[in-house]
Amino acid sequence: MADPDLRLVEQPSESPLMRPYIICHMGTSIDGRLHPSRFTSAAAGVSSDVLRGHYERIHESFEADGWIVGRKTMSEMAKGSARGAPSSPKLAREAHVGNRNGRKLAIGIDPSGRVQFGKDNVGGDHAVAVLGEHVSDVHLSELRADGVSYVFAGPKGDDLPGAMERIGSTFGVKKLLLEGGGSINGAFLKHGLIDEFSTLIFSAVDGVAGTQSIIDYHGPEGDRPGAGQALRLTHCETLEGGMVWLRHAVERAPS
Repeated sequence: MADPDLRLVEQPSESPLMRPYIICHMGTSIDGRLHPSRFTSAAAGVSSDVLRGHYERIHESFEADGWIVGRKTMSEMAKGSARGAPSSPKLAREAHVGNRNGRKLAIGIDPSGRVQFGKDNVGGDHAVAVLGEHVSDVHLSELRADGVSYVFAGPKGDDLPGAMERIGSTFGVKKLLLEGGGSINGAFLKHGLIDEFSTLIFSAVDGVAGTQSIIDYHGPEGDRPGAGQALRLTHCETLEGGMVWLRHAVERAPS
């Protein structure tokens, strides 16, 4: 089912909620692991650069309004540092919009307000922090000084559905790519916030028990984060170098 023009793949016009359509776009080994640095080497004659290039090419083809990662990934990408402001005025716990200037969004899920940006963008995309209402006024002041936008996800920062609706309404975005670690991807799955999976499977294996996978939900024993949801294969393609690209629509599971 090769697709000659990725942009022509049909997608639902709107997600079930008043929030952006969210595609979980990830690369994985055949055993579902997350970190390419741990994968076995590419076979003889297969270019690692070509394999890595597939991810970004497909990322761009979705023409999304931005992307979402968790705190750890965003900290590694932003590389900012705290300035240690001694005090700050009391700030209302309501969304703050910096100067987006038409850029895509780089959204970091950071309930405790620990990511330091130092600027208003990550890789050229406008930085947006998703916070808990308990974060300090000092941190909010630092974000404002950096030009970073932010929205709140409830008192503890765990109201992801509410946060996604606020991002949709505040920034007018229609489609986002979820490209986080296993924990944040698992949280989005649990909340029913993933509309589609785009999965690139490397011809490689990690093999170590306990290594992080693309979905690593942390919840009570016996909890099933995917309960009530079903996957429907919509696209399967073998790419140069033997990488396989799968797309699955997330549907309500039949009763």
